[in-house]
Amino acid sequence: MANKLIDLSHTIRNEMDVHPYDDPVNLYQDKFLEKDKYNNFKLEIGMHVGTHLDTPMHLTERKTLVSDIPLERLMGRGCLLDVRNEKVIAFKEKYRQMVNKNDIVLLYTNHSEKYGTKEYYNNHPVVDDELVDFFIKREIKMLGMDLPSPDNFPFEIHKKLFNNDILILENLKNLFRLLDARSFEVMVFPLKIEAEAAPVRVVAAKNIGSEFK
Repeated sequence: MANKLIDLSHTIRNEMDVHPYDDPVNLYQDKFLEKDKYNNFKLEIGMHVGTHLDTPMHLTERKTLVSDIPLERLMGRGCLLDVRNEKVIAFKEKYRQMVNKNDIVLLYTNHSEKYGTKEYYNNHPVVDDELVDFFIKREIKMLGMDLPSPDNFPFEIHKKLFNNDILILENLKNLFRLLDARSFEVMVFPLKIEAEAAPVRVVAAKNIGSEFK
């Protein structure tokens, strides 16, 4: 059975758009083939820039480092919830048939269209408590979204997810490409880094049957 790989990540660039809380990204070339006999780049970046993974250590007392996360927690069955046009992303009864234990649930809001604007960070949808309670009862392993955050200060939704061992993926893109998927797997590739979060490459392996579409 064939799979089509879909990149759900933003590209890391010099001076890329960042959350108002974060410092600018500094990506620059410091060695040049003609002068130094080799090319090399340096990167100065916060762990919460672009598409990234948050662990419980981000906002709780728990000491969860990205490097400690078992690989099996970074991949699994994907479940896409189409929540476009919802300012508050609420629970729906149909989710009981869609979401399974250990799923990586992705919220498609289409807010990624505003990535690179002030509105992206300052006026984004948020996730309702009832929906988070459902995810906790279902024991999903990760919640991802095309948003900078599932909530706003004081980030109680973050904390609720973290206190129930649910990792968070923020700033995804291209989720519309999964709308017609019969099924798909999600793979999250962070650096093996001793930090509470990390930029990630997120890939969906979309089941398309016997040939590519």
